[in-house]
Amino acid sequence: MSFNDVFKSSFLENVSSISLLDMALSLLLAFGVGLFIFFIYKKTFSGVLYSSSFGVTLVALTMITTLVILAVTSNVVLSLGMVGALSIVRFRTAVKEPLDMTFLFWAIGAGIVLAAGMILLAVFGSVLIGAVLFIFVNRKSYINPYIVVLRCEDAAGEAAAMEFLVGQVRKCVLKSKTAQKGSIELTAEVRMQDSQTGFVNALAEMPGVTSAVLVSYNGDYMG
Repeated sequence: MSFNDVFKSSFLENVSSISLLDMALSLLLAFGVGLFIFFIYKKTFSGVLYSSSFGVTLVALTMITTLVILAVTSNVVLSLGMVGALSIVRFRTAVKEPLDMTFLFWAIGAGIVLAAGMILLAVFGSVLIGAVLFIFVNRKSYINPYIVVLRCEDAAGEAAAMEFLVGQVRKCVLKSKTAQKGSIELTAEVRMQDSQTGFVNALAEMPGVTSAVLVSYNGDYMG
């Protein structure tokens, strides 16, 4: 064994398998695409609580995926080992919004395509996906419904309150009714004509009406 054989290592030989320019270019592009995904996520978010950490995760996930795929494409043996290692990984964090899964797969897919050297596909595909999400997620084809909860003293107060409510909103659908001795509780879904909520005050002041509550209902609706 010669002196050079002592320091000969397959690990050191893999150092030059990917050029520094390719690594820097791929990671910079991944960072840019990740920022674009983060921007679209921020503009199309419609949930209850906005999580800035999830947006940062999208940027980091794009870069990490690019890093992993660069390593896999440079060594066949490493790719087999990477598949085995990733197959035992389990994520326990629950994704609350279904649309968040789209952004996660988008970040992973963009990172894979960038690491494969298909820069135009990654950029053009990300721009197209972002435009589609921006248009369809932000487009509102329905009027947000609200829930009105009325507590009335008797049937006469109930009839007067419902007649007034129907005349003040665009659409009113009775959802539930609970009748007890000396008390009637009504729950109705309404579509308001505008953002004015003064009719709730008028309902509460009507004879026979004990209280009136207006609640915004956040959900998915058709038409």
